[in-house]
Amino acid sequence: MNNKIDQLSADNIRALAISMVEKANSGHPGGAMGGADFLHILYTEYLKYDPTDMQWIFRDRFFMDAGHLSALMYAQYHLLGNYEKTDLENFRQWGSVTPGHPEIDVKRGIENTSGPLGQGHVMGIGAAIAAKFLSARFDNLFDHKIYGFITDGGVQEEISQGAGRIAGHLGLNNFIMFYDSNDVQLSSMTDEVTTEDTALKYESWGWKVTTIDGHDHEQIRKALTEANNETEKPTLIIGRTIMGKGCVTADGSMYEGQCELHGKPIGATKADFNKTLQNLGANTEDSFAVYEEVAAHYGAILNKKTAESADRKSKIAAWENQNPALAQKIQQFFSGDLPELDFGSIAQKTNAATRDASAAVLGYLAENVENMIVSSADLSNSDKTDGFLKKSSVLKKNNFNGGFLQAGVAELTMAAIANGIALHGGVIPVVATFFVFSDYMKPAIRLAAIQELPVKYVWTHDSFRVGEDGPTHQPIEQEAQIRLLEKIKNHSGEQSLLALRPADAVETSVAWQMALENKKTPTGLILSRQDIKDLPVNGNSRFEEAGQAKKGGYLVKSVQNPDITLIANGSEVATLIDAASELENTFNIKINVASIISEGLFRSQPKEYQESVIPTNGLVFGLTAGLPVNLENLVGNNGRVFGLDHFGYSAPASVLDQKFGFTSKNAAEEISKYLKQNNF
Repeated sequence: MNNKIDQLSADNIRALAISMVEKANSGHPGGAMGGADFLHILYTEYLKYDPTDMQWIFRDRFFMDAGHLSALMYAQYHLLGNYEKTDLENFRQWGSVTPGHPEIDVKRGIENTSGPLGQGHVMGIGAAIAAKFLSARFDNLFDHKIYGFITDGGVQEEISQGAGRIAGHLGLNNFIMFYDSNDVQLSSMTDEVTTEDTALKYESWGWKVTTIDGHDHEQIRKALTEANNETEKPTLIIGRTIMGKGCVTADGSMYEGQCELHGKPIGATKADFNKTLQNLGANTEDSFAVYEEVAAHYGAILNKKTAESADRKSKIAAWENQNPALAQKIQQFFSGDLPELDFGSIAQKTNAATRDASAAVLGYLAENVENMIVSSADLSNSDKTDGFLKKSSVLKKNNFNGGFLQAGVAELTMAAIANGIALHGGVIPVVATFFVFSDYMKPAIRLAAIQELPVKYVWTHDSFRVGEDGPTHQPIEQEAQIRLLEKIKNHSGEQSLLALRPADAVETSVAWQMALENKKTPTGLILSRQDIKDLPVNGNSRFEEAGQAKKGGYLVKSVQNPDITLIANGSEVATLIDAASELENTFNIKINVASIISEGLFRSQPKEYQESVIPTNGLVFGLTAGLPVNLENLVGNNGRVFGLDHFGYSAPASVLDQKFGFTSKNAAEEISKYLKQNNF
């Protein structure tokens, strides 16, 4: 039997949620009405946090997968004092803090940006991995729980398979997920879409599964208590709920469980908005009001949580006094500050592939950065993240002492997990695969960019020179796609992603330094499979010269008053160096060559610097193993780019270089044509 105040509280949440949608004339009321009971019990009785310190690193965390249920979250958090009444009244409006899909706002309780179904709960799994990783290093101090909330759509999204498999395999007993199962989808009933047995599916992955009446508060409590006591498995609580719980028609008849209640204001359905408010105990003249008894109840709850967190904080403070070095390390991990690192000391082999150069850096980081989790989609021996693995160990159930996550073939899942690791804090996530498979990762990369998460991506096999593997494995358009995110500003006004394609081994060391020092946005390292000729040393130190890559681009070959500037990134820079030598031996011309590792970063430099590298009114020729658009903005209206406008073919890389024209000889010929067209 539900306690009267708990029922009243859940109904208040329902009334607030439908009022938001009705006023905005936009949103999803039905699911919010169904999930209100679970969220109320979770937040008042189970979720541990400090209402006065929402960013407390030892808090429990709640990850919403079904971002369309934002009204449910805002209503719940309004009762907790995190949102004002006016915030709810401005739901989905310009400038409001209550957008249509929740956007990360930890101070108000929003742990993750969600919307694209499936990713939210995977970020929760990533946070659970981070907590396990930290607990293994700090006396199980990070023993908090990560809660997730998912609906039919999230369960159906393919990403849920990879996430379910990994969470079960790792035994993430600190992850508890509520599945709001109401038989209704946005445009159909669920039985028109699937007949799978969700419980058996999750059990086969190694989850504890329990099915309850999602409106019965005692059943919710029992399920949550058992989940919190579980020591070996993640838990899925399947809550059988009713879409539009509490809706009635104009004559007072119940009108629940209908598809149309999912995605339309109540007043636009066969249900009656005012009658439904009355059925929920709300005041139709002030539907955004908090019920008097509910306000008093939540006031007591907040006082209790503040006291409980104070007690927990005193125990942690005692531990910190006994373990000052470890306490300092926790502070460093969560600040994002790096230990003192010397990237210039990393020995790089001569003329190495940049994936091999990355392996050398990762081996160094494994020994010098203690809070990194590196993951690979079943390619660690090819993307060379095994450079890290060889000096660490694989994360396993009941053993998170290592730092390497074998994700299996699940690129999107892996990338979303990395977002969750970053959201949790205290751990630096690195994920790797072939560059062409960044296509599988794009939705999670985009959410990393929106959330401003410092995830590091390692993308190897960066061009058609993958060779014999053929067009399915040869990236042509991927660099252009990734670099579009360099052109998009995030909500902080920053370049939303940093994409780095280093030109040789030493520049790869610098690129890794740039990636680790970038705490504002995600960073992608685009690396070669094939060996690359080292760029010339013009002074005493190649590393010092490569350090200019921190400006996004620099001259690797420089003369006064050049007749032409050649630009590229990655392996094509060395090709241009050789082409320049051939041209200078043939023609009496002066040539500069630039490595533009990141167009976005380069364009953020002062105009004077940009002009010193790529003269606005000079002749500029670009070479790219991808689409010409990669460099067209850099060469300008009068410049020329030689690139690819077709997919690759299966053949040895050296043969493809010849066939596609990516030899220094052919580059010199193309540059000669361009010069002749400009009266040289």
